[in-house]
Amino acid sequence: MSQMNKIITILFSSALFLLSCHQEKKNEKTTDNQHISVQQEESAATYKVQTLIAMEELADSAFVNLREVSDSFQYDMRYATANNFLGKKVYDCDNCWLRARTVRALIKANRDFIKNGYQIQFYDCFRPRAVQYKMWEVMPDGRYVANPKSGSIHNRGDAVDITLVNISTKEELKMGTDFDYFGKEAHYEYDQLADQVQENRRLLRTIMEKHGFKGIRTEWWHFSYIGEVYPISNQALCNE
Repeated sequence: MSQMNKIITILFSSALFLLSCHQEKKNEKTTDNQHISVQQEESAATYKVQTLIAMEELADSAFVNLREVSDSFQYDMRYATANNFLGKKVYDCDNCWLRARTVRALIKANRDFIKNGYQIQFYDCFRPRAVQYKMWEVMPDGRYVANPKSGSIHNRGDAVDITLVNISTKEELKMGTDFDYFGKEAHYEYDQLADQVQENRRLLRTIMEKHGFKGIRTEWWHFSYIGEVYPISNQALCNE
């Protein structure tokens, strides 16, 4: 082999080596970016305020505004709008108040959803008893609205109405019906739905049950935290 050919061969080999190194670094960078993206989503489930220890030490029955302690959730608080079965706004603000034990469980559940590419979106959290009376006037059916005389778990701060949204697109997963649809199609066991819809409902319920929640038969969106039943509360929805 001539000296020139040797030089060309060496240069060509070096070029291939450098290209290979560049591609490996590019792949590493892509993997790192994906890892960072996951970390960012997971870190969204940490507290906004620097009171993690204080939050953990709160009494289970203490009320917490979820919006003030975590950035990891989405909200479509229907009763703070006219887009609900009452046809009018009945909340003065769209805060999400819940008992501390329920907040802790929701943050853990949401971390699991995030690993699957989704986030919890809230329709309703704590609900004042006065609103429960208004709901009962419109829908006096215990399958869908709790009788205000005995009160709902919502009135006690341990129930949520939720769905899931895709983290990337922010679109709601298809669940077969809208929130507060009063019909058999909203029942969890209704099976005349697309396979993907049924899978979405199963995913929602499976992870929620894993973290201490219980669903109900007639509403795919409703989950109550299992534990001591606290008294009905008049906790204010809006910050003064």
